[in-house]
Amino acid sequence: MTGDNIFQLFAYLLPAVVTGAVAFYFFRLHTKNEDGRRRFLLHKDSQKDTLPIRLQAYERMVLFLERISINSLVVRVAPKSKDKTDYENLLIKQVETEFDHNLSQQIYMSEECWNIIKAAKNATIQIIRSAGMSETDSPDKLREDILNQTMEKQSPSATALAFVKKEVGDLW
Repeated sequence: MTGDNIFQLFAYLLPAVVTGAVAFYFFRLHTKNEDGRRRFLLHKDSQKDTLPIRLQAYERMVLFLERISINSLVVRVAPKSKDKTDYENLLIKQVETEFDHNLSQQIYMSEECWNIIKAAKNATIQIIRSAGMSETDSPDKLREDILNQTMEKQSPSATALAFVKKEVGDLW
């Protein structure tokens, strides 16, 4: 083959290679775009089905936080005996039982939200325990001490409730 033949062959092949490369690029771009569109449509359809379930989970956690708020808890749960330790244990058991009933809700919310809810539960238990360490001897006095501890500051459940509301607002 002569130099002229090689140049002619190259002149014929170059447009074919360029056209093939451009076609490959656009085909790949189109395929990526279609995958993204399919994912978006699938996500949109699943959101339609899962959003009501997620909202229900948030509603249940709001109910949980309201039920373990100190004011609500000590009003709702009356002492069954004259022993303050029994009452302290009863309050803690109520908080733990409420939490156990809602454990499955964590799969529908962010990890950060779930951790804040757990922290509110633990802080509520800590408030009850610290009030139980006081010199009081009756359950009624314990109730009063527990309420006094939360009078000056925001309750842990109120803080968690504000975060839950913010996260639900972000769903829209």
